[in-house]
Amino acid sequence: MDTRTPHFVGRFAPSPTGPLHFGSLTLALASYLNVKSQGGQWLVRMEDLDPPREQPGARQLILEQLSAHGLKSDLPVTYQSERIANYHSALDALRQQSLVYPCDCPRKRLPRHYPGFCRSRIESDPALGGYALRFRIQRDQITHADAHLGQRSWKMGKSLGDFIVRRRDQLIAYQLAVVYDDIEQGVTEVVRGSDLIDSTPYQLELYQAFHHTPPTFWHFPVVLGSDGVKLSKQTGAQSVDVSTPADNLKRALRFLGQSSPDSKETSKILKSAVTAWQPAQVPKLMGRSL
Repeated sequence: MDTRTPHFVGRFAPSPTGPLHFGSLTLALASYLNVKSQGGQWLVRMEDLDPPREQPGARQLILEQLSAHGLKSDLPVTYQSERIANYHSALDALRQQSLVYPCDCPRKRLPRHYPGFCRSRIESDPALGGYALRFRIQRDQITHADAHLGQRSWKMGKSLGDFIVRRRDQLIAYQLAVVYDDIEQGVTEVVRGSDLIDSTPYQLELYQAFHHTPPTFWHFPVVLGSDGVKLSKQTGAQSVDVSTPADNLKRALRFLGQSSPDSKETSKILKSAVTAWQPAQVPKLMGRSL
């Protein structure tokens, strides 16, 4: 058996805050097709780092919904909640480089992009009570060429600011966990919704801090409802109907600008879609209605 690490590795990383909806299924399919068309490996990772927001039973339900559509991880599913010690080790590595600092600024009173009020503080400051840890961004401007949407730039103070890597409640923040996991799992292709494109500069800073080459980022349009608002668990998007997996896959393919195979079998639909995958045909939009 060939045990070499695949050259291309993609992943789908849902949060178990509710069941899979059509928008999430579409992005899961896009990430699957994108890496499988390159002969790569597709992984599923559960981003379950925020217990207060987690819905009981959602982790298993999401996996069952993916499986019903033929979307199965090539390796055992990983759970971020089982990797907390790894993230704290990553935090220590950032501390050693003086790249994090404590911040006790009230979140509600802050502008969208943090202006660096606490940059001069150290964790041993006796005036500190409960505090978060922020990453100290090193560049005044970050420019990146997205594989789908093209070049984007972010400037400190205007569209960028020091960001939280450990929350005030001691929970590890999304940006740190996702980058650390992508590095450990050898992820080379990140396909996600365009609503997350502004996470890219923060993650690029972390890749640089960990001395690791970042993956290729592909930001595809999010699915909008009839009201023009992104489908999401927070807005009550309906759960994917697992009794119609073939129809769901075809609908997702059409949304992605791909051809829709004339078959009622999920395995045949996926096989055909992998062969025919054309990422350039995906609309270059931030969002698109059904």
